[in-house]
Amino acid sequence: MSIDHRGEILILTGTPGAGKTTTASALAALGGSPKVHLHADDFWHFIKHGAVSPYLPEAHRQNEVVLDVLANVAAGYAKGGYFVIVDGIVGPWFLEAFSTISLPTHYIVLRPSLETAIERCRLRGGDTLSDPAPITALHQQFSALGPLERHVLTTEDDDRGSLLLRVTAALGSDAYRLTWEPAAEI
Repeated sequence: MSIDHRGEILILTGTPGAGKTTTASALAALGGSPKVHLHADDFWHFIKHGAVSPYLPEAHRQNEVVLDVLANVAAGYAKGGYFVIVDGIVGPWFLEAFSTISLPTHYIVLRPSLETAIERCRLRGGDTLSDPAPITALHQQFSALGPLERHVLTTEDDDRGSLLLRVTAALGSDAYRLTWEPAAEI
């Protein structure tokens, strides 16, 4: 399978444990146009002193800076002819950073059940979020997206291959493209 979305950006998001990174890595490995996979977590990890956990209320200003940098990097690669896959927790509250980019931007929210998200996070271990409290809070924030609800793919019954097929189909349909008007979508 190959895909050609050069000059476009995909924001692949959802709760922790939704399958974002696995799906983004698989997309980036497909043939077709050149691709860049930007793992949003890395942009928070670049802060070496004074970092605040991004899910805490006091991280608001830090998060705005990180998302502005991430959006600008994504735009730079896309303008260079790459298909850019941004993989991370980019809720509607962060989309404003991407609103000034005049490139096609797709927004796909992967949504597993809360139980599935917590279990996946628990099983992966390492230096990843595994505390059920912030996972639950983030899941709640992604559970009712208003006008952006049309950007959701539920992921309960998908294995890795079928989820990849669903995401590539969503990209091809253009139904998951962001429109910056009306402003209520931001």
